Amino acid sequence: MTRIYNFSAGPAALPEEVLAQAQAEMLDWHGAGLSVMEMSHRGKEFMSIAEQAETDLRELLRIPSNFKVLFLQGGATSQFAMIPMNLIGRTGKADYFRTGSWSKKAINEASRYGSVRISADTEVEGKFTSVPASDAVSVSPDAAYLHYTPNETIEGVEFPYVPETGAVPLVADMSSTILSRPLDVSRFGLIYAGAQKNIGPAGLTIVILREDLLHTPLDGTPTMFSYATHAESGSMYNTPPTYGWYLAGLVFKWLLANGGLAEMAEVNRRKAQLLYEAIDASGFYSNPVDPFCRSWMNVPFTLADAELDAEFLKQAGEAGLKTLKGHRSVGGMRASIYNAMPEQGVGALVDFMAEFERTRG
Repeated sequence: MTRIYNFSAGPAALPEEVLAQAQAEMLDWHGAGLSVMEMSHRGKEFMSIAEQAETDLRELLRIPSNFKVLFLQGGATSQFAMIPMNLIGRTGKADYFRTGSWSKKAINEASRYGSVRISADTEVEGKFTSVPASDAVSVSPDAAYLHYTPNETIEGVEFPYVPETGAVPLVADMSSTILSRPLDVSRFGLIYAGAQKNIGPAGLTIVILREDLLHTPLDGTPTMFSYATHAESGSMYNTPPTYGWYLAGLVFKWLLANGGLAEMAEVNRRKAQLLYEAIDASGFYSNPVDPFCRSWMNVPFTLADAELDAEFLKQAGEAGLKTLKGHRSVGGMRASIYNAMPEQGVGALVDFMAEFERTRG
């Protein structure tokens, strides 16, 4: 069997070691005589899996004890509504940064539940290629929170800093950047992330929430949309996405066994540097993002002649380099190089790009 290099933005590649372990445990988890898929979420076997996964995630991110970790369903997109439902009622107002496609969707959803102020907007002529300067960040003192998207998956724009918000809780959609490097969780009020990029398979969403923000939902918030519901029940109020939770736990173990987030940051830095250097050194490829805020995880690039896009993708696929087509709203190419993408995969892409430029440029 030959595995491809999967550059998908999500669902994305998973570590081969994790997939192999899941395969080995598929029919019989640790002598239990059944698959994790078949376990009761309240049984002792799955409870041990769930508890170990949270313990390992807390170790990886050094999550302070006054934060709850929730394993939820609905994807990060559901959090666009759950966040204002649970937090905006503190003042009725919230600040948002508008820096790309995902933050735009978060803003549209939050506007249903309170007054939303756009405290930074980086759109220029319909495109997002930068983030606000750190010294230009403005936060309303009466905002219930400030929401931002540290990494815009579609545009390949990433904040190189964590905004200073003073007493206003900082909320971050870290779906495409979580676990890619160390993080000071204490600087945030809430972090959320869909699993299907750096954590595990689609279907699981992780929320890391400061405890003092738990009990302020808007009147009429459904029980299932209240963070307090899930915090008080250990994410077991209803049947959680058990197999996704299990696989996330295997990924956490894989990260710990491979040096943790400090080592992962170094690997990710090298991967991104290799690819951006190849793009910048070429007269054939280009990246539209301001260099100071280029994403480590999602690298968009265009060819000098868009007529060659289809041929590029065809030949790349034949070389085992798959899912490089850029998002339909941006065009061109996009290489997503999350944690599970090995350095050899990025090297293979760079070599292919050089050969394609030589023959078709």
